[in-house]
Amino acid sequence: MGARWRMRGARAALSPWARRLPFELLVALRFLREGRMQSALILAGVTGGVAVIVFLTQLINQLQDSIIDRVLGSQAHVVIRPPEEVNRPIVAEATVAARVQPREQRLRSVDQWERVAQLAAATPGVLAVSPVASGPAFAVRGAGNKSVAIIGMVPDAYSRVVRIDDKMVRGRFQVSGSEAIIGTELAADLGVSVGDKLRLQAANGRGEVVTVTGLFDIGNRDLNRRWVFVPLKLAQTLLDVPGGVTNLDLTVNDLFRADAVAAELRAATGLTVDSWMQTNASLLTALSNQTVSNNLIRSFVVIIVALGISSVLVVSVVQKQREIGILRAMGAGRRQIMAVFLLQGGIVGLVGSTLGAALAYALLVVFSHVFKNPGDGGPLFNAELDPRLVLLAALVACVVGLLAALIPARRAARMDPVQAIRS
Repeated sequence: MGARWRMRGARAALSPWARRLPFELLVALRFLREGRMQSALILAGVTGGVAVIVFLTQLINQLQDSIIDRVLGSQAHVVIRPPEEVNRPIVAEATVAARVQPREQRLRSVDQWERVAQLAAATPGVLAVSPVASGPAFAVRGAGNKSVAIIGMVPDAYSRVVRIDDKMVRGRFQVSGSEAIIGTELAADLGVSVGDKLRLQAANGRGEVVTVTGLFDIGNRDLNRRWVFVPLKLAQTLLDVPGGVTNLDLTVNDLFRADAVAAELRAATGLTVDSWMQTNASLLTALSNQTVSNNLIRSFVVIIVALGISSVLVVSVVQKQREIGILRAMGAGRRQIMAVFLLQGGIVGLVGSTLGAALAYALLVVFSHVFKNPGDGGPLFNAELDPRLVLLAALVACVVGLLAALIPARRAARMDPVQAIRS
């Protein structure tokens, strides 16, 4: 009872602001203030660790999103095609060793494509479906000619699958009758512009004179030089697939579930169904390796920060043995002493995470002005922070601070007050 009165008397001697604080928090703040150099070093470590985690995570996420957007900005997430034609050898009575060469693939239409399109549109996860008739041809203008790929589509449906509207340099992504939209590279090669005419000559001998109504630039010179968009009916006539389509292009709501959607449609239709994850396997591997590297870096940073907090608080326990013994002698329980050091770890984690998030944002601002996109000279990434990432980093920093303070807190709580005061 006398010890409790002594503690109350000690609190009464404090300022009114300090008297309103819980005893454990008051002592924790006083210990941090007394060891200014140690507190500054540990706070700097936590701030740097959180800044590295937030900065690298935000940077890699933005770069990955930018890469995926550039790659998938010119292609569908899932493509449905007719099954490949294969040779079927005739089994004779006598076994004859023969070399069977692969069968050449001719341009074919998707069988009953309207039914397949309805099935694909009703599949969970599919956002839009666009029928496409595509095939090889020549673009002829005077004495010049270029090998191109005719892409016949319905503009409104195709725009929901591939955001070609954002890539238009001149004109709008709308074609009808005998109109066509070509890339800037092809326009430069043939010397044509909006309003000029050129002739499209298909491999089967069919030809049509079209009027250029728009120019696009999708950031890929080869595609800018090869792609020619025309109305679906015109492509069906040129490619000799009356009323048919050569493929169905799909977009899905979750990019990384494209494989699952493709597998479901492949099983339901029996057709050839490829996802962007199959056609861009090397890109997917690179993104996966980036994610693994980022996770390893974050794990090592968290371990280093935890060791730093724990080591500094262990030294603090040794240095403040006398104070801890006096507090115990005045009536402070083991749980209260333990809470003092746990609060120190939590405070350092909370303050360090706030300063680290601010430092990470400053680094993003600086590096966004330093590193530019080699294509258009724009920023390689945006100087912005994901609030969820900041909250997660703050939560991790606080938890790490508490866990790192657990060992020194238990050591301080187990001290014998008499022995601590004597030492």
